[in-house]
Amino acid sequence: MGIAADREQVQHVGFSAGSAGSRHARVQAAARGPPGAVVTPEQATAERAAAVLAERDAVQANLLELDGSFGKRVLEGASLTGQTRERWEQASVTLATLWETFLAYSAVVDRIAALSGHAAGGGRRPQKKDVAELDDLLAGGCVQLPGAPVPLARRDLAAQGRPPVTLTTAVGAMRRAFAEVTAVTSAAEAVWAAVGAPLDAAAANLAAGRPLVAGLGPDIEAEFAAAESALGALRGAANADPLALWHDGRTDTAAASRLREQVAELTPRIAELDRVRQQSRQRIDALTADVAAARAVRDDAVTAWQEAAARIAGLPPLPPPPAEPPLTGLTALAAGGQWGRLAAELDRCTAELDGFAARTAEVRRLAAEAIDKRDELRGLLRAYKVKAARLGAAEDAGLAGRHDQAHELLRTAPCDLTAAQAAVAAYQRAILATEGRR
Repeated sequence: MGIAADREQVQHVGFSAGSAGSRHARVQAAARGPPGAVVTPEQATAERAAAVLAERDAVQANLLELDGSFGKRVLEGASLTGQTRERWEQASVTLATLWETFLAYSAVVDRIAALSGHAAGGGRRPQKKDVAELDDLLAGGCVQLPGAPVPLARRDLAAQGRPPVTLTTAVGAMRRAFAEVTAVTSAAEAVWAAVGAPLDAAAANLAAGRPLVAGLGPDIEAEFAAAESALGALRGAANADPLALWHDGRTDTAAASRLREQVAELTPRIAELDRVRQQSRQRIDALTADVAAARAVRDDAVTAWQEAAARIAGLPPLPPPPAEPPLTGLTALAAGGQWGRLAAELDRCTAELDGFAARTAEVRRLAAEAIDKRDELRGLLRAYKVKAARLGAAEDAGLAGRHDQAHELLRTAPCDLTAAQAAVAAYQRAILATEGRR
């Protein structure tokens, strides 16, 4: 027995006349005759008989629907346990008694149909000689209910062991029995529908991960096996004892929902580890190539840094060369199926290479900026020397001394860029001061 989310839930709370009611209305109209006509006793009896027939049709239709319902068929053929087994055993007895009652009740209704002229679906009136018997059947005790007879100590001498009951009483007994049975079948169907959705979702995710999980490592394999076991246990429990999950008219789906969430988190992890497994050799080989490329980049950077260091003093040092990749350890992790650790180690190595590349690029950038700054200061010094000449201060000893100091610093290799920048700034201020005085 399985659970499917799209099963229809059937709930019966009583009998419904349905199409039988329409038939009843047609028969009544035919029995009454034209509007305004006086209703005879035979016509009144015929109307009552038609109502009884319509009610019997409704009872029969509902019983047949119950007998063929999904919940009843599954419960009838399942190996039930716990509350469900106990309640279904009681409901089965009730259902058997319900059918026995219906057969007895239906036999009386068949006699009413024959006497009232409705046996063949016609609408003729009963004969006068049959009216008395019909009235007795319609209003008196005529249905022998199944069950144990009245105990001898409480029985009248002339009474039968279990006196017959009226049609109304028989229908009332069947209605109560019907409600008792459908309460069990409807609750079971509601549980299967509510629990089936999360369990089916978990099963679909597990099915997707099953071809991938083998060889991904003992931890993930154990977690997957535990999820499959939990799915089987929850589904088996819901199938065997659904009413254990039925509380106050609602289904307890907490365990099924938790499993769905756990499996939903497990599935992408399996996919990721499988991706790592598929790409492990490629990533290890790529890591080796990336380290070699990083070393080549550093060699170029060393050359550029040395050239810049020969011109500019105080440059930041280059980072040390990148370490060789731990190929032996990575290969061992792959051989052992430790894909999670392998992924973490590959990510660590990649991050270290990225950091090395960023630091190397930063040092090269600073070296290039330092040379550009020195060249900019040289140009600025020449521009201010031209300005001093326009001011007629080219021979000013103070200005000349400041110019020579800045010029010397900018032409010395390696250049003290900080001192040279300060000297140029001092020369600039002196020229501006001279310009202000003139």
